[in-house]
Amino acid sequence: MIKKEFCAENFTNVPEAIELGIDRIELCDKLDVGGTTPTDAVQLETIRYAHPRGVDVVSMIRPRGGSFVYSEAEKSQMLEQATQAIKNGSDGIVFGCLTEQGAIDKTFVETLIRIAGSRQSVFHMAFDAIPKEKQPEALDWLIEAGCTRLLTRGGTTGSALQHKEVINALIERAGSQMEILPGGGITFENLNEVEVEIRATQFHGTQIVPLTHIK
Repeated sequence: MIKKEFCAENFTNVPEAIELGIDRIELCDKLDVGGTTPTDAVQLETIRYAHPRGVDVVSMIRPRGGSFVYSEAEKSQMLEQATQAIKNGSDGIVFGCLTEQGAIDKTFVETLIRIAGSRQSVFHMAFDAIPKEKQPEALDWLIEAGCTRLLTRGGTTGSALQHKEVINALIERAGSQMEILPGGGITFENLNEVEVEIRATQFHGTQIVPLTHIK
């Protein structure tokens, strides 16, 4: 059974998306810069609506758009945001943190995974900015660290479908040890094709279901 994760910028489209059969919500703010941490009010409203309907909510933890290399002040802010998202009832947190050298910021990511605890920890498309030759090792490390899921488009630009070989290789390497969640250009219109080409059991997108309007 394929799972559909709806990427929501706010609460507005959440009721319709749930009615259309999504399984999980990735909740963000400011999708025009790639998604930042949603406000407490939006988290609480979404969680209150989604949970009684059997839909999980994971909250983005990102203080700004731009690079995935964060200052100490930004990291402090992210730790507070992550802790608060869990307190608010989020089913998990979504993050991606790199070093200046383009590797995973391991110490910081371990801390975020600890904050998530028994809930879901999701490393997002910051992974795609890691040099290709270093990605297998990075994936292995995330598995060892206990990360629940990796959101990837398989490249820094383009769609998941364009990078299907890369994503399928990640799926094969992860096996049952970690979930791989393809995203990037996946919509309700091409989902059937994507399901054939990419061997995942879940897919992510802002248009993963046919909303009547997008706000």
